[in-house]
Amino acid sequence: MRKLLEFLVFLALVPAFVRSVDPTLSDDVLGLIVFKVDVKDPGLKLITWNEDDNSPCNWVGVKCDPRTNRVSELNLDGFSLSGRINRGLLQLQFLRKLSLSKNTFTGTINFSLARLENLQIVDLSENNFSGLVPYELFGQCSSLRVVSFATNNLSGEIPQSFSSCSTLAAVNFSSNRLYGSLPSGIWSLNGLRSLDLSDNLLEGEIPKGIEGLYNLRAVNLSRNQFSGQLPDGIGGCFLLKLLDFSENSLSGSIPDSMQKLTNCNSLSLSGNSFVGEVPTWIGEMRNLQTLDLSGNRFSGQIPDSVGNLQSLEVLNLSGNRLTGSLPEAMINCKALSSSDFSRNLLNGSLPAWMFGTGLQVAMQSENRLIGKINDLFPSSGETSFQNLHLLDLSDNLFSGEIPGDIGVLSNLQYLNMSMNSLVGGIPASVGQLKAINVLDLSGNRLNGSIPSEIGGAISLKELRLEKNFLAGKIPNQIAKCSLLMYLILSQNHLSGPIPATIVNLINLQIVDLSLNNLIGRLPKQLADLPHLVSFNVSHNHLQGELPPGGIFNTISPSSVSGNPSLCGAIVNRSCPGVLPKPIVLNPNSSSDSSVVGSFSPNLSHKKTILSISALIAIGAASLIALGVIAVTVLNLRVRASTTRNGGAAVTLSGGDDFSYSPTTDVNSGKLVMFSGDPDFSAGAHALLNKDCELGRGGFGVVYRTVLRDGSPVAIKKLTVSSLVKSQEDFEREVKKLGKIRHQHLVSLEGYYWTPSLQLLIYEFVSGGSLYKHLHEGAGGSFLSWHKRFNVILGTARSLAHLHRMNVIHYNLKSNNVLIDSSGEPKLGDFGLAMLLPMLDRFVLSSKIQSALGYMAPEFACPTVKITEKCDVYGFGVLILEVVTGKRPVEYMEDDVVVLCDMVRGALEEGRVEECVDRRLGVNFVAEEAILVMKLGLICTSQVPSNRPEMAEVVNILELITCPSEGQEELG
Repeated sequence: MRKLLEFLVFLALVPAFVRSVDPTLSDDVLGLIVFKVDVKDPGLKLITWNEDDNSPCNWVGVKCDPRTNRVSELNLDGFSLSGRINRGLLQLQFLRKLSLSKNTFTGTINFSLARLENLQIVDLSENNFSGLVPYELFGQCSSLRVVSFATNNLSGEIPQSFSSCSTLAAVNFSSNRLYGSLPSGIWSLNGLRSLDLSDNLLEGEIPKGIEGLYNLRAVNLSRNQFSGQLPDGIGGCFLLKLLDFSENSLSGSIPDSMQKLTNCNSLSLSGNSFVGEVPTWIGEMRNLQTLDLSGNRFSGQIPDSVGNLQSLEVLNLSGNRLTGSLPEAMINCKALSSSDFSRNLLNGSLPAWMFGTGLQVAMQSENRLIGKINDLFPSSGETSFQNLHLLDLSDNLFSGEIPGDIGVLSNLQYLNMSMNSLVGGIPASVGQLKAINVLDLSGNRLNGSIPSEIGGAISLKELRLEKNFLAGKIPNQIAKCSLLMYLILSQNHLSGPIPATIVNLINLQIVDLSLNNLIGRLPKQLADLPHLVSFNVSHNHLQGELPPGGIFNTISPSSVSGNPSLCGAIVNRSCPGVLPKPIVLNPNSSSDSSVVGSFSPNLSHKKTILSISALIAIGAASLIALGVIAVTVLNLRVRASTTRNGGAAVTLSGGDDFSYSPTTDVNSGKLVMFSGDPDFSAGAHALLNKDCELGRGGFGVVYRTVLRDGSPVAIKKLTVSSLVKSQEDFEREVKKLGKIRHQHLVSLEGYYWTPSLQLLIYEFVSGGSLYKHLHEGAGGSFLSWHKRFNVILGTARSLAHLHRMNVIHYNLKSNNVLIDSSGEPKLGDFGLAMLLPMLDRFVLSSKIQSALGYMAPEFACPTVKITEKCDVYGFGVLILEVVTGKRPVEYMEDDVVVLCDMVRGALEEGRVEECVDRRLGVNFVAEEAILVMKLGLICTSQVPSNRPEMAEVVNILELITCPSEGQEELG
């Protein structure tokens, strides 16, 4: 302990020490030990760092110059370290390389690093650093060559001093929150070889003058908000190998000078608004290995010169307006492994080279391609097409039968031939597709039965055969597909019972067997399937009692409707126990004590009674049949209307980073995912299934659904369509929100747009809302004081981060604070008011009326500006709610109690401790709770200027908790 105190004192005196002590061998030891003081090392990676050593040269992560025995490199990548960087590193005056990447360091990047005059390489990537990029680091850089601050939480603009650091060769500021335009002199860095500023909020036009950078090898400005045209002189960078301007708002045509980039092997311009034809000179860029022009407005035909790109491995031209047929000249692209021509206006038949070049990925969906499917595949003796991993021919005009030997595609993992005009049966050889994960043959004219050999597709996770003319029974062998998660067989002519073996498919999540002719009872063990979130068997002929428990406790009545013989509470039809004997009155008996169940000897009268009963039964059956027919017709019309209006469009899949739906017209909509595969085929079911609803708020309804890989997401269906901005403004604001990342914020993963429907796709937080933990929790969900304080502090940090990003939450309440599986808070629903055309107080008030008690008083005053201080007020109310366990507004029998007023009154009367939630007991520091409540009252001041900034609130909370933590350590 004494040594620790000495080091802490030393840390405070470092600046004076540096000035007064001559450099000696121990300077490096002392500097590193001081650096270690502020570092948390849970893995004990720095256990070899001993202050008693004379030299640190044998310490883990430390490398010394053999000539001087001074520390030249400090490499602590991936050590699971956290904490802050202090001034101890100033002692390492001979340090040339500092690499602390892949840790969780926080705080700002210490500008004093600029004083390390020998520093050449700085890598602080993949941490949690915040604040601004230190301009001092570039103002006096005499030797700095490589700098990476990638994947942090840095904000602000790129400093102008950056342009004066002439020694720079590689710069990576990607995946931060930097905004503003590029420094005007950025292209004056003559030694620059690599520049990566991707995934930020940078905007404006790309400056001219890039042609002067003769050493430039790689430029990545993707996933920003740049506008305007590409610089005409970009072709002057003859050595460029990578050029990525994807996911911006660039427009115009591709500069002709780019044909000079003959060394370029990767060109990506996807997700912009480029127009014109794909230039014929593209074939001059003969070293291209990746060409991605997807998601633009290119028109015309694909030039034959693409066939000159013999090194081409990945080609993506999807999501444009290309016409004509696929060029035959591409048979020369022998290295091609992935091609995507989907979502265009291509016609004609598929060329022979499609299955003859060793392709692994072939996507041609949503075009106007024709031809017979069975003529497209080569004979089974050829092996080049057996490399296929993904084949998507969906939504075209293909006809014919599925080839009987399709099983030879032994490596196929994804096969989609949906929405064509295929006929015939499903060949038994599908059982030979051992690697297939997704098989989608829906929306065709297939007939026959589902082959029992389907059980051989042991890797199958999704089987979609809906909207065909399949008949027969669902084969028992389907139970062998043990990984199956999605089973969609609706709108066919399937008959027989649901196989009992289906209960063995423990990974099932979505099942749709609706609109068939299935009979029998539902297997009771269906209720035991742990992952089942949607089960639709409506409009069949099933009978008996619905299984008790599991999903059937909350299943929507619409999921089991249209089965007149099903019974149970969900269908509001009681299940009979033992059927009573029929009661027949003896007409010859005048006694009141007729025997129940006896038959009358008067046969003629008995016949009369039976005929009347038969007439009544026939009439009732006719009415029921008419009702079923009417309901079925209405249901089909609703389904068709939903499909036309984009209700099913949420099942569309796209590309990789920003992934788009097939079109952006009013009928199909536009799907964008900020990362990963956007295919969430359960989404449509979730939106139609009340069972998946998580909650409702002022801006919409939230549903839970799952991605194809089984990971859950939350989808908010906005209910402000009439107030939402135009598509352009909506997308711009949503993309800004999507770039906001913080450990205590619910991540926005993507969105879906049509003029009448807007969906926001969020990460799913499993622990429920803070409101439920405080007011509806019982047993294990009770929040201790430690957990409550963590919730307050985490929420404060998330709000402070939002305010640094110039984002106002507007709708802060305990329902919008979610608790994840590890007990950490995550704030959701931030910034949604920015999606409205104007911040009208009446509209806002009506949309966040559920936040009663949290709204700052200035909402009622039209002359007072709404600022971040509104969030501070709501946070103050949240503090009081967490500490007291009471709602912001409590309605008593004859009174209304406002929480702020109650606590403020108790404080004035000297009994504020009585306000603390009694469920907390005595196992917490009461002084902390009182201090926190006082902070809450300060935040709820009636005058906005009297409320602190959220950054100040965070500092105060950290000071409140430090004394008790210190006491625990000393104890």
